[in-house]
Amino acid sequence: MDPSSITSLLTAPGDAVLAEACAAFRPGGELKLVEQLRRRYDAAVVTAAVTQASLRHRAAAKFGAEDAARMYFTPDGLEQATRTTVGVHRAARIAGTIPGATVVDLGCGIGGDLISAARAGLRVTGVERDPATAAAAQANLAALGLPGEVLVGDAEAQDVTQYEAVFADPARRADGKRVFDHNAYSPPWSFITDLLAGTACVKVAPGIPHDAVPDGVEAEWVSDAGEVKEAALWSGKLYAGTSRRATLLPGGATVTTAPEVDSGPVGQYIYEPDGAVVRAGLVTAVAAAVDGWLLDPRIAYVTGSSLVATPLAAAYEVIEEVRYREKALRAWVRSNGIGTLEIKKRGVDFDPAQLRKKLAPKGSASATLIVTRIGRDAVAYSCRRVSTQAS
Repeated sequence: MDPSSITSLLTAPGDAVLAEACAAFRPGGELKLVEQLRRRYDAAVVTAAVTQASLRHRAAAKFGAEDAARMYFTPDGLEQATRTTVGVHRAARIAGTIPGATVVDLGCGIGGDLISAARAGLRVTGVERDPATAAAAQANLAALGLPGEVLVGDAEAQDVTQYEAVFADPARRADGKRVFDHNAYSPPWSFITDLLAGTACVKVAPGIPHDAVPDGVEAEWVSDAGEVKEAALWSGKLYAGTSRRATLLPGGATVTTAPEVDSGPVGQYIYEPDGAVVRAGLVTAVAAAVDGWLLDPRIAYVTGSSLVATPLAAAYEVIEEVRYREKALRAWVRSNGIGTLEIKKRGVDFDPAQLRKKLAPKGSASATLIVTRIGRDAVAYSCRRVSTQAS
């Protein structure tokens, strides 16, 4: 995207076209809207305005409708931007440790983290190599009335010693595809580990191997509304003295230790730990929280004899064990009139969608089928989802 496509909208005439485009925008009606606006306005400005209207509509899920309606985006910038709930959590942690700190955001994108940091009272500078994305970031700070500057440049060329904390969001895409190997990040992993020798927070993919995290650095896995979003590495003054942490948003529940627990036969309830807890390797914290045990020491399912309120896991009441054979499962579905069937699995290699299709659920009842491995054997449990939220 050309920077002029954003800057053209920052003029009074461009802003008027953008306002009209946003007011008339309907998903799927972009081409018709472009045709209508081009009868009265410059074609390039109309294209930029309708593109922004579409991006603002999509951005509401990440940034909230009120902020998204005033912000500026690039397609890649929106795709890679941090969700506001996660950005606010991270900014609060930095501000709580170093109030009013000067923070440089290396690879700031369209400025999602800059916004959260500035609102937390941090003094922010963003660095972004793509001129159009940098223009969007600077425009977003201005549109939301927040202080801060955005520089166009490479992260590796910046003198970070003049800042009290560094935040980095290395690129995890190459040729339009997501990169899962931390050694393929840009800037390179060697640059990231150098940053972590000081006071820094680095956003990484949730699949970061535990043994890739340097000593004296905390790895925090974060989920939002039950979906794992990212991991963050904390060092220097931001290091809280623990190696692993799982944080569950929006409530903010967090765990850092994994006590030793036993494994044993299924109880009345099965607990499915939140994905952030699983990624952090803290599953036994769930067992301790519900006074339970593991179904198998290698599988991330917890079981217990009673229902205990916890934000760390979803809970299922065990109705019966069902033989893990297609014929037996199909008979179970048919005899119980199950039409809505949720299938969950761990430690067993099959496609839940394909199994559901084979079982052909039809009826008015609903159920959850949990399939897992205990020792060498695959087992299946008919369950009913129950609430684990405190009343």
